[in-house]
Amino acid sequence: MEEFTHLDKHGKTKMVDVSHKLPTYRMATASGLIKVKASTIQAIKNKSILKGNVLNTAKIAGIQAAKKTCYTIPMCHQLNLSFIDLEFELDREQIMIRSIVKTRESTGVEMEALTAVSTAALTIYDMCKAVDETMTISAIKLVEKIGGKSDHAIEYRPRFGTITMSDSIAAGKSKDKSGPILVKGFADFGCKGDHQKVLPDGSKELIPTIEAWIRDGVELIITTGGTGLSPRDLTIQMVENNFDSKLPGIEQALHAYGRGKVKTAILSRLTAGVIKGTIVVCLPGSTGAVKDALKVLIPTIFHSFHMINGEKH
Repeated sequence: MEEFTHLDKHGKTKMVDVSHKLPTYRMATASGLIKVKASTIQAIKNKSILKGNVLNTAKIAGIQAAKKTCYTIPMCHQLNLSFIDLEFELDREQIMIRSIVKTRESTGVEMEALTAVSTAALTIYDMCKAVDETMTISAIKLVEKIGGKSDHAIEYRPRFGTITMSDSIAAGKSKDKSGPILVKGFADFGCKGDHQKVLPDGSKELIPTIEAWIRDGVELIITTGGTGLSPRDLTIQMVENNFDSKLPGIEQALHAYGRGKVKTAILSRLTAGVIKGTIVVCLPGSTGAVKDALKVLIPTIFHSFHMINGEKH
């Protein structure tokens, strides 16, 4: 069951922490209706409302309100909006209001789009109330959102496996923590992960294990550990020698996210590529590194399997 992220451990309201999420393109559209007299529609068209140009004023009000949503809705985040627009469709006895809001941020703009529509409707009401006491506002709703977990083309869930590279864990001297984090992270998103293994650093079994799992139908393999700077850290070299092609975008995204949190991330080594149609990602062995990787990879990496299967980007 998904956690209620708007509540703290005491059950009290809190703001959701989105500082760990990557800024991405996000868009939302919303709509609403305000019902008015036919004579009011005509007055708006004729620009004879004494308070001024109704629709222009409503549009400006909606844009301003979208910018200030975080001051109206307590738990909304303050966002840098890159585009806001509103349009109006006049019918015989109603006005349809539509808004669109865009950003490149770590959370969505649904509330900004809804606030824009709501405020535009209230502004129309205020501008016309002297001539129309029958107005009603209704049907304010979210029409579409793009970005975040609900984004398109991520329905596919690959079969995955994890390999932990560590001398101490393989010898039973310490406990594997990073591997189980990866297993749980992908399993929570509906991926089947029935392949897990622990190998010593630099083990010659690494490549045969990957090849065997590929033959067994594993589509995503993630290794953790063996990527440091010591002579025993050979994971990167061993795996890269077997890549059919590399995936530099994944590497860049993982590095960029890590550098944004910890300066020492510039010393981390990782790699990503494709071997016989299976994506292989090699991560550092720390729990922090694998937790960060989950935030970068899920759900975006699922789209790669649509691409591998020849579907549209």
